[in-house]
Amino acid sequence: MIKYPDEQTSAGSELPPSNISLADKIAYLNVISDSLPTVVIVHDMANGASVVYMSKLGQTILGFSLEDLQKLGEEYHDRFFNPDDRVHYYDKVISLMMSGDDDQVVSYFQQARRSPEVEWKWYLTSTRVFHRTEDGKVSHLISNATPIDKEHHITAKVDRLLAENNFLRNNQHIFASLSKREKEILRLMGSGHSAAEISEQLHIAESTANTHRRNIRSKLNAQSNYDIIFFAQAFNLL
Repeated sequence: MIKYPDEQTSAGSELPPSNISLADKIAYLNVISDSLPTVVIVHDMANGASVVYMSKLGQTILGFSLEDLQKLGEEYHDRFFNPDDRVHYYDKVISLMMSGDDDQVVSYFQQARRSPEVEWKWYLTSTRVFHRTEDGKVSHLISNATPIDKEHHITAKVDRLLAENNFLRNNQHIFASLSKREKEILRLMGSGHSAAEISEQLHIAESTANTHRRNIRSKLNAQSNYDIIFFAQAFNLL
């Protein structure tokens, strides 16, 4: 279940409320959304980002009617979306809601599927503020989610990018635990330098260089030189 803040910053509350009702905005979406080559969704942020509106393309992809999607409430997110992706867009959406800028748009990749029996499919989603309450708080967001062709090369790039981001997030505490000297030696290890070469470059005893190398491998739980190189590259030491 996704939790969103129910309080906005003062920047948001300073904006004047729209003179167009939520119902009128959704009625307009009904007129145009079926002609758009993308899925259009309106989320009620006061109720766990539950679905208020979804275009017919989205209903077809998920195999649910709008009425059924509305009944799901907050379960909508757990049912159709990969929870591992949330870390990549949750903070973006929160910042959007707190910004007070209704022209701001955030974009992100996410995976969805209609049931556990089918594979995840990538979507490029863009989100912005759709409606505010009379006191200026964000009440609804609108998103358009465009399916990415499985055969398109970008899907492989997205997989790699998200994998790298996950690696950085999961190993940031390890990198932070390394001393300045250890990071320097890790860089040299990643470049293929031996203990003797590290000793010569840093003007330390070879036995000291070997001790640092062992400690670094232990901290990183590195099983091979590839692990050392991958870690060093991920944290921009190479």
